Amino acid sequence: MTTGTIIRIGIVGLGIRGNLADIIHRPGSGATVVHVCDTNPAKRAAAEKRFGDGVRFSTSIDDLLGDGSVDAVMVLSPDWLHAAHAIGAIQAGKGVFLEKPMAISIADCDKILGAAAVRRGAKLYVGHNMRHMAFVRKMKELVDQGRIGQVQTAWERHFINYGGDAYFRDWHADRRRTTGLLLQKAAHDLDVMHWICGGYTHRVQAMGRLSVYNRGQPHTEKSADFSASWDGKRWPPGAVADLNPVVDVEDLSLLNAQLDNGVLLAYQQCHYTPDELRNFTFIGDAGRIESVKDTQGRWVIRLWNRRAGSPRPDGDEQHVVELQQGGHDGADPLMIREFVQYLRGEAEPSCPPLAARMAVAAGCLATESLRNGGVPLDVPPVGNQIVV
Repeated sequence: MTTGTIIRIGIVGLGIRGNLADIIHRPGSGATVVHVCDTNPAKRAAAEKRFGDGVRFSTSIDDLLGDGSVDAVMVLSPDWLHAAHAIGAIQAGKGVFLEKPMAISIADCDKILGAAAVRRGAKLYVGHNMRHMAFVRKMKELVDQGRIGQVQTAWERHFINYGGDAYFRDWHADRRRTTGLLLQKAAHDLDVMHWICGGYTHRVQAMGRLSVYNRGQPHTEKSADFSASWDGKRWPPGAVADLNPVVDVEDLSLLNAQLDNGVLLAYQQCHYTPDELRNFTFIGDAGRIESVKDTQGRWVIRLWNRRAGSPRPDGDEQHVVELQQGGHDGADPLMIREFVQYLRGEAEPSCPPLAARMAVAAGCLATESLRNGGVPLDVPPVGNQIVV
């Protein structure tokens, strides 16, 4: 594909991440959605309204993959379908955008990588949008500049105040569909820490439990709609009633890992806090940085790199990251623009497929560890036959 070519996009799944289809759909400029596949035929009307009367609609992935007018496919289907849909699209010769997580098992990630390796020149892009968030890039910049010396350790406290509105209200609560939230939700965060620390998880250990969303409240017979927003009426979390019919993933998890470069990291995830925040800390041999939010909702990166005998809660300096326009703090539009550039040969993915696989591997093995007494587990390497 060359610069100026309008790329024809097929969409697989017009659900939770269907907003990405709206972002990429720019008739006459860049890319345009020409085919939507969703198992719910009622979404045909929504597809026509969003992408025009000429958009093709199907309920079978085979129909979309067999459509010769489609240049690239955006796999936005639920997590447990990612591997089958991505592999099918690669084998059909389509460029692929694959929403994170790459898959819900290490084996399926490696099957996707293997399919791409077999088809030389295959375009595979995994949607880890946090690499495009301005505050994450600022932390990466400060570390790369050596402002805290060489990173030795990192940790994150991940507060999620909408667990009962979202992850425990629909299929995310069912481990058959997600493996667990140390994979599904933490894949972003593990990838960010891998990226900034300059290594991948080598050994991982975790503990966790289902501590609040298992208190015997009546569940609905049908999975409710996912809502990534806070409803003040749904409080306290232990009193929420309309949860998913199956709730067997952990709502509280603690992960420890050693990266292949020796860096130690820790990650804590809780799905029933009254506030929402990703609180990252990176400590080097000459300082540390920490991410917080101010009263305006802006990200503030605090940096300490001078020794002192008294506490300095605001750090030695602060870097305020202004609010960005667009989904996920402006990251979604940047990610989609990069994907289109990648299809045209103008850019490489910020998150290589191998990095996406390693985030899944860390999350999967952490989940296995916490369900087996916290035993440490080593991440298996990618097979030699897979080119990444």
